[in-house]
Amino acid sequence: MEVEYQGMKFKGGKVFIIISLIGAIIGGGWTVYKFYDDYLDMKAKILTYTAPDLSSYDERIAVLKTEIDTILEEVSLISEITLDIKNDLKTQIRQMEQDIRHITQIVNDVEDRQKEDAREIFDELKVIEQELELNIKKALSNPLAGVK
Repeated sequence: MEVEYQGMKFKGGKVFIIISLIGAIIGGGWTVYKFYDDYLDMKAKILTYTAPDLSSYDERIAVLKTEIDTILEEVSLISEITLDIKNDLKTQIRQMEQDIRHITQIVNDVEDRQKEDAREIFDELKVIEQELELNIKKALSNPLAGVK
């Protein structure tokens, strides 16, 4: 195959190379055009972009923050009350332990006194019994008693 253009003759392989070059140039031009067209579309979108309204999210976050702060204050208050109750209970338990020790000491003293009193009574009863036996023996041994 042979092509002639303005006095130049092209044969076989050269024609094929020229056609390939022309196709590559047209393809490159098309790619550059599409890239530039996409660039212009993107630029138009960027220029017309408006940020979404996030104020409702900001309001929700503010409400949540307020609620969390309230909950934290309540937890802190409950913690303080619990600590006060714990300390009061400790104090009351210590006082009860002291009272129990004191009562135990009083009960022990009373028991000791009761045992001592019981011993004294038994000792006095023995003395009375011995005196009574002695008096009975005297009365029985007395010849003037006149036992009938």
